[in-house]
Amino acid sequence: MDSHEAKKARLADQVKAVTAGTFGIQKDTSNLFRRRSGAAQAKIDVRDFNRVLAVNPAEGWVEVEGMTPYATLVDATLERGTMPCVVPQLKSITIGGAVSGLGIESSSFRHGLVHETVTEMDVLLATGDVVTCTSDNEHRDLFHGLPNSYGTLGYVLKLKARTLPVTGLVRLRHHRHDRPSGFFADLEAKCNSDADFVDGVIFGPNELYVTEAHHVASAPATSDYTFESIYYKSIRERQEDFLTTHDYIWRWDTDWFWCSKNLGMQNPLLRRLMGRRRLNSVTYTKIMRWNGRHDWTGKLDRLRGLHSESVIQDICIPLQRAEEYFRFMVEEIGIFPIWTCPARHVNTTAPTPLFPMNKDTLYVDFGFWDVVKGRARYEPGHFNRLIEQKTAELGGAKSLYSESYYDREQFWSIYNEPHYRALKARYDPQGRLKDLYEKCVLRA
Repeated sequence: MDSHEAKKARLADQVKAVTAGTFGIQKDTSNLFRRRSGAAQAKIDVRDFNRVLAVNPAEGWVEVEGMTPYATLVDATLERGTMPCVVPQLKSITIGGAVSGLGIESSSFRHGLVHETVTEMDVLLATGDVVTCTSDNEHRDLFHGLPNSYGTLGYVLKLKARTLPVTGLVRLRHHRHDRPSGFFADLEAKCNSDADFVDGVIFGPNELYVTEAHHVASAPATSDYTFESIYYKSIRERQEDFLTTHDYIWRWDTDWFWCSKNLGMQNPLLRRLMGRRRLNSVTYTKIMRWNGRHDWTGKLDRLRGLHSESVIQDICIPLQRAEEYFRFMVEEIGIFPIWTCPARHVNTTAPTPLFPMNKDTLYVDFGFWDVVKGRARYEPGHFNRLIEQKTAELGGAKSLYSESYYDREQFWSIYNEPHYRALKARYDPQGRLKDLYEKCVLRA
């Protein structure tokens, strides 16, 4: 097995061997849900940057290579009685991807998004050079500017992130609300409590649940949602629950939140046929991408006379506008369930310039992943455009991992074009990596 330094030197040579055009990376997993043009470009192989290099529970940090999936990272840290401060929901997400994209989970109200838990990172530039970035060194502009750049400024090869001690068990309490006003008020109250984790699920206009969770030292018994039982359904059935820390972290992965229903995988017989090992987001993503290449479900809908549009979005809205956004979702989109995850920008002295979050503001991430179907026909992207318009109107922003329809002017008014251009001029002056708008909206 090559050392990290040997792999880094080899990778630098690969980049320098690309003499024309843009280049991208070859990796094992992707959690992007936007179509691509398929234009040919050189690929550099970063797949072996996938190891946990060091875990230091006493000092509260882990050093890890950028393409390491969180499944590997969580296993390595739990063995030492610790976990990353923020672990995104799906096992196949890589820590480098969660930094250059955006990563969120139920601890984000306390610790921020994933990139705010990072203290140092090595970034591969378009020249083949590797720079070490921290919040206060000569590359601090890249340290703060890399989140939400999606590989258009460089690729994270190694980083150091903060960790927290764990007890091995988590107690969950689910609180039902019949009105959105009470739900969002309770969500805020739980974020101001001593809870370790806070999130929520909206099953309908009058059925909303806030879940608070705490690390605990003991439990009467623990539930298992990794095979025949389904976690999101338990929220409606139990007021209190206990999980191992491992199973709490991955509570959403087994059924891809609830999206397994679209593949028939909530049928008890199919679950048994698939087996525990195949019930996970990796399996569902492969099926989804296969369907996307051939558009089987779209063809079937058209034969039935239905208009269908995939709506896969994570939308970050200030808490004070969250109820208004909820009403919009009910009246205009009609997708349920909806995941809600509160988050704060915790580093108030250093903003993330490419993803606007105000200091001292609690945000609510609305996650919804489904297909809107009906007899009425609309222009392509109709519902996604409505979502983008309402998000901008309410002072929010969306993650760019899925389809976007902004025109250039609106996109750059949200995602800080002047700052992005300054970063691009310093770190990729030859344009060897794609432009953010072209990559995320034009599908370059």
